[in-house]
Amino acid sequence: MKTRTAAMEVRTMANRYATQLQFCRTRSPISHSLAQNIHAHMTASGFRPRGHILNRLIDIYCKCSNLTYGRKLFDEIPEPDIVARTTMISAYSAAGNLKLARAIFSATPLSMRDTVFYNAMITCCSHNNDGFAAIQIFRDMKRVGVRPDDFTLSSVLCALGLIVDDEKQCQQMHCAVVKFGLGLITSVLNSLVSVYVKCASSSLGLSSSGSLMGSARKVFDEMVEKDELSWTTIITGYVKSNDLVAANEFLDGMTEKLGIVWNAIISGYVHHGCCQEAVQTFRKMLSKGVPQDEFTYTSFISACINGGFFQLGRQLHCYILRTEVQPTPDFSLSVNNALVTLYYKCGKIDTAREIFNKMSIRDVVSWNAILSGYVETKRTEDAKSFFSEIPERNLLTWTIMISCLAQNGCGEEALKLFNQMRSEGFEPCDYAFAGAIISCAVLGALMHGRQLHAQLIRLGHDTSLSAGNALITMYARCGVVEAAELAFLTMPYIDSVSWNALIAALAQHGRGLEALELFEQMLKEDIQPDRITFLTILSACSHAGLVREGRHHFDSMFSSYGVSPGEDHYTRMIDMLCRAGNFSEARSLIDSMPFEPGAPIWEALLAGCRTHGNMDLGIEAAERLFELRPQHDGTYILLSNMYAHVGQWDNVAKVRKLMRERGIKKEPGCSWIEVENNVHVFLVDDTKHPRVQAVYKYLEKLGLKMRKLGYVPDTKFVLHDMESEEHKEYALSTHSEKLAVVFGLLNLPQGATIRVFKNLRICGDCHNFFKFMSRVVKREIVVRDGKRFHHFRHGECSCGNYW
Repeated sequence: MKTRTAAMEVRTMANRYATQLQFCRTRSPISHSLAQNIHAHMTASGFRPRGHILNRLIDIYCKCSNLTYGRKLFDEIPEPDIVARTTMISAYSAAGNLKLARAIFSATPLSMRDTVFYNAMITCCSHNNDGFAAIQIFRDMKRVGVRPDDFTLSSVLCALGLIVDDEKQCQQMHCAVVKFGLGLITSVLNSLVSVYVKCASSSLGLSSSGSLMGSARKVFDEMVEKDELSWTTIITGYVKSNDLVAANEFLDGMTEKLGIVWNAIISGYVHHGCCQEAVQTFRKMLSKGVPQDEFTYTSFISACINGGFFQLGRQLHCYILRTEVQPTPDFSLSVNNALVTLYYKCGKIDTAREIFNKMSIRDVVSWNAILSGYVETKRTEDAKSFFSEIPERNLLTWTIMISCLAQNGCGEEALKLFNQMRSEGFEPCDYAFAGAIISCAVLGALMHGRQLHAQLIRLGHDTSLSAGNALITMYARCGVVEAAELAFLTMPYIDSVSWNALIAALAQHGRGLEALELFEQMLKEDIQPDRITFLTILSACSHAGLVREGRHHFDSMFSSYGVSPGEDHYTRMIDMLCRAGNFSEARSLIDSMPFEPGAPIWEALLAGCRTHGNMDLGIEAAERLFELRPQHDGTYILLSNMYAHVGQWDNVAKVRKLMRERGIKKEPGCSWIEVENNVHVFLVDDTKHPRVQAVYKYLEKLGLKMRKLGYVPDTKFVLHDMESEEHKEYALSTHSEKLAVVFGLLNLPQGATIRVFKNLRICGDCHNFFKFMSRVVKREIVVRDGKRFHHFRHGECSCGNYW
């Protein structure tokens, strides 16, 4: 009697605990806390839960993100039943731990397994992107005689969608659906249509895309009941297969007002660049009374951005403000982010900032959008200030800012930011590396650039197109054009940017004929040249004196390739003609331009006049520049140098007086060289560098040896009126590039190439000086000035004395 009474008490307690645990089924901290209290009460009262009570506790702990304790309870069960095992597999599936789910699955005897158990494991594999494993489990399930249900087939079809690449795979699963009598279940048929669609849009299934979409259409047409997913899947399929006509026909034939379906086709039009069609579909959606949501608006705004329909975007902005009285937080965030992008992409960054300032909810996308706006409008200081305010930065935030600094001449800041990003735990992507590498190009920091190249390889980013293109530019601008060529040749994939970068590299280094040969090779590879390509080609012709070839490529720009010459192309042509002394042709070209010549045109003309001493045309060009850019120091310097070249010192004094009156200061000439990861900067007549006296002493010693070989200082390049030749020769000897080169000779290993960078154009005497020096020291000297590279070897320069 006592035993019977005790058993009844246990059943009563079990029922009470089971009832209490029913209130803990939701995923919330309150449910978790309540379940813990109930469990604690069981333990304190001596009640030992078994069977369904334990299973329920395991389920609650797993759903409330306490998977560790759920597994602890599971392990304490001597013989877990199929419910407990299924619960643990589902929990591991949700947590993304496929390995532990497999372990439980494999340890479960075949005799215990049922349909629900197999479904849990198939779903786990599918959710964790292991489609092959899911298909294999399905085959094992059929082999042991466990009958699949509609959930099984839906999960298996979902898994097949991850790996499908053959129409036969779709047909086999189609047969399975029919065989198991599930051909009327909407969820299963939706999954089947999705598999046909994914196979049709896969890279391997494109050849039979029409046939696959035909099969998808047949399944769709035979469906007894269609839901939103049915319509969305088939229409999206036609969009992905580039059959927008068929997608639109489906849309017209749909009687239900399903906003998600309309959103799918609008998004599809935008994705395929059919922005006008996206706008028309949106208007049709409005006329049919189909409700819009945030997905509709963001797709429409994308169409306005990509299609250049700014006014339409503004109209939609007004429409949203008028119709969306109490938008949800999710709606406001996504739509406002899209609007911010619209305004900054259309050059209205201040309006975009106003929208941003009024946003009650912001995320990292919001901050990145404004930062991108400042970057694209070249408002670097605003970008810096805004970046410092961003509360939460992701990898994209850092990458945008690094690229901004790199592309706007702030290479040192960009590298510091790159290092700061890494110190805060962000692993740089290939785009971040590209920004840092471009910074090395700006600074001429070859050793740092090589270190970044090594890190790229170590992290597996060496196949990146953006990083590869950056490496070409970096090596070229650091004076190692051979490494730039090697980077180009070893890239697994190259685009027009890659070709342009190497053509520009060859042009900068005086290898104009090779640049033209590379251009011809580019055309043979069916790479269409763009406006940047022609800029690099014209530069190559200008630097190498290839006037006839330059004329040909300039004339072929529009006639053969449809590229209209801009002011920058005309500037290159004027520069090329003036370098060659063809001033009448250059003047005629300026007169024939379809627009008013700007400052770059007149500056190119003035530079040529200064080189060849064409005083009359040079003065005219300078007068035009004074009107266009009265505060630019370059005009005054070129004009002053032109007067100095012919000994008109009174006019030199007048120009310099004019500069003083207008408060214009000449940019000081400086040169720098990298030695042991440190950059050493030298100014003209430098006295501040700690080792400058040793430099002067060695410079004097080298000068004596060079004079024995025939070097004579060319004092016509002294731009100040001095009384004696001795003073003039001393003034020439203190030019910053000479000091930097001699410092390199003193501090770099024997035989190492000397690479020096200068902010201004190298003078004729320094150019001649380095030719003789390369013979004396028997080393290669590379000097990058404001225009190009000069490689001095064995008494010759790569420019052929034409620069």
